[in-house]
Amino acid sequence: MYKLLTASVALLISFHCLPILPHVAYGKAAPSQNSPSMLPVTDGDAYRSSHHAFAAPVILLDVGHGGIDGGTSAQGVLEKDINLAISQKVYLLLRSKGYAVIINRLGDYALSDENRWLNSRSRHTRDLAQRKSLSEEVSTDIVVSIHANWSPRSNAHGPVVLHQKEGRSYLLAQSIQDAMNELYETEHGVVWGKPFYILNYVKQPAVIVETGFLSNAADRTRMSDPTEQKRIAQSIANGIIYYLSVV
Repeated sequence: MYKLLTASVALLISFHCLPILPHVAYGKAAPSQNSPSMLPVTDGDAYRSSHHAFAAPVILLDVGHGGIDGGTSAQGVLEKDINLAISQKVYLLLRSKGYAVIINRLGDYALSDENRWLNSRSRHTRDLAQRKSLSEEVSTDIVVSIHANWSPRSNAHGPVVLHQKEGRSYLLAQSIQDAMNELYETEHGVVWGKPFYILNYVKQPAVIVETGFLSNAADRTRMSDPTEQKRIAQSIANGIIYYLSVV
């Protein structure tokens, strides 16, 4: 958790945000004239949640891979770097709208390094368990895990959103999928992510957003470009906001 807060400070400084406050507080914070702070705030009472201390539904952005775990890759482009770049932009876009957002990785490190409680020799298992644990510690309302895809078929392209076998997760996935289909000009449907740990063990509505295929040249070019990354991030944010407005 210390690493998460330290990285949050570094990110916010790099984006010329508000002066960093000395500690994380709960509830509402004073609005900024320039850019979002790291505190969870809300636009009003429309999204008030009574079952935990935050003033609004808490969105957990799960940044796929990191550190020793690079994820998939193609032509020297590593998934972990794409995931981080897009997730940072989603985080800032949602924060600028007043949503309470937590992001679990703001640097190039493996979350398994922070797991000291699970006695497992598998780094992968410790990494996944750490992601799940954070969603429970902060009373998360929804979890959006951001990844990049890969296929042996180079013509496979576009975004794919995976969901739990649960209605709210399906609706969240469909909201994000619709927004991303519009950006990519695709007509992909959502997919039940049956074998994925995050979707099986996180109790809250959760989805995995595969932002495109690194194995596809056009997708890889789009996902590597900072301007396009922001458009991808905006689509994901739009899907999340739409879901929260109707559920």
